[in-house]
Amino acid sequence: MNDYRKYFLRFIKSNYTEEGDNLIVRTDHHYSIISRDVLFARTSKNPIDRRLDFSAYFLALIKTLDEKGEAFSKIREICLQITTAYVQPRSRIQKFFRRLLPRLITTGMGQVLIKSFHKKASVNAHPNGFVAHVITDRQETYGLGYGIDILECGICKLFQKHHYGKYATILCEVDEITSGLAGLQLIRTGTIARGAEKCDFRFKLQGGKK
Repeated sequence: MNDYRKYFLRFIKSNYTEEGDNLIVRTDHHYSIISRDVLFARTSKNPIDRRLDFSAYFLALIKTLDEKGEAFSKIREICLQITTAYVQPRSRIQKFFRRLLPRLITTGMGQVLIKSFHKKASVNAHPNGFVAHVITDRQETYGLGYGIDILECGICKLFQKHHYGKYATILCEVDEITSGLAGLQLIRTGTIARGAEKCDFRFKLQGGKK
């Protein structure tokens, strides 16, 4: 299991000092079942599918807290505590490279990487996975030359299969946090989790012209 689990454990125990260990056991149990649906993601040719293992544990915790009788607002609060901590840079070097990436987009190497990413992400490698198109038209991307349309969301598929579709919107909120860490402002008109036909990711450099 990936290193994300320690973040779940930290915040489960901090929010539930007396029953945290039992909730962790229940979460691990649910994950052992849910994770079967995302085993393909470990070897998927679509790089976006790699997010699904984390999402499976995320869903396992949500199911545990829902069974406990927690309200949506409380579940959202705990999940955002976990994900906000998890996406933070681990070092100054990692922080530097996250800020550097948006500025590499217009370089020759950046364009090669974008084309390679588009080629892999636009293929439906598995029925339960993602399909995305990379947008490079500057007029459509606020001059940045990079955006993404998620046409099929593997997270939504997973959550809907287990009848927890409404909770997928919490992970949508994390996109704003990760964009900010890269020095970008996320601009999005809709998400599949909220009923839109696609998730349209567009970005502006923070502090740049509107």
